[in-house]
Amino acid sequence: MNDRLLPWTGPEGKPCYLFGDGAGYVSRLADQIESVQLGMADGLLDHADELLAERRLTGEELRYLARRLSESLRDVKRVAESRGARLARRPPPPG
Repeated sequence: MNDRLLPWTGPEGKPCYLFGDGAGYVSRLADQIESVQLGMADGLLDHADELLAERRLTGEELRYLARRLSESLRDVKRVAESRGARLARRPPPPG
């Protein structure tokens, strides 16, 4: 049995963990949510590039973009930590 950092937080922003073999419904749901979060981060980066290239952002628009980028980076960091922890627990390949 392993624990897995899930791609969402609990009450008060505390991390959520799943204990199990990684083959159940919640694990599959977490995989899907991670995929969505990474896809949204990619789209947001493209959007940010376009907005910043225009060089006509208001202060309010720039703050909004920074908040969304911060949220996205937090999600991607959580995904990376979760996947890195799972990779570290894998046995080395034979040979």
